[in-house]
Amino acid sequence: MKKLFSLFIVVLFAFTAKAQNDPNAKKILDMVSAKVKSFTTITANFSINSVSSKGKNNGVKSGVISIKGAKYVLAQGKMQVICDGVKTYNFDGAKTITVTSLEESAQSLSPQKILSGDYAKDFVCKLIGNKAGQSEIEMKPIDPRKNFSKVSVFVDNAKSMITKAVILDKSNNTLQVSFSNLVSNKALDNAIFVFNKAKYPKDVEILD
Repeated sequence: MKKLFSLFIVVLFAFTAKAQNDPNAKKILDMVSAKVKSFTTITANFSINSVSSKGKNNGVKSGVISIKGAKYVLAQGKMQVICDGVKTYNFDGAKTITVTSLEESAQSLSPQKILSGDYAKDFVCKLIGNKAGQSEIEMKPIDPRKNFSKVSVFVDNAKSMITKAVILDKSNNTLQVSFSNLVSNKALDNAIFVFNKAKYPKDVEILD
């Protein structure tokens, strides 16, 4: 479970910095980014399905995410991630909380990052096609040292929102992240984005 969650929040990049983005793909992702930035808040359900290179389905895990600007709260079972806009606190669901800076966490592909559509600095993007009202965009990471070979995102054309991302690593393991029940501009208390150690086990270890 911990490995699955780590795969979800840590996406690695692979391609060449000299390649150019497909203007059609960029146009769609720019529309997604503009749409997301127009919202004061976003809440959504998500599911994560992991499939090994040999085709073994490791099951589906689900969770909820709430976003307010650069801040977000993600809950998946007992695990939780809180980003207060400065630091990110990742609780493993047991006894460990890992703290990273906003700059460090920005290098990963969190649900907040997936929904944002803001990939220009990290990926080279190409429009693969349109089907059933959705655009499929293939994104090959810029940094060739990383372990992921590509990420495909699916965009609802009518809503200009990302509904699914499929992450393929260099070992051909696949991670699919899907979103549903997206609600925008819902009133969210700022307190939910504030880390409070008292809410976690008394013997929790904080690593920073």
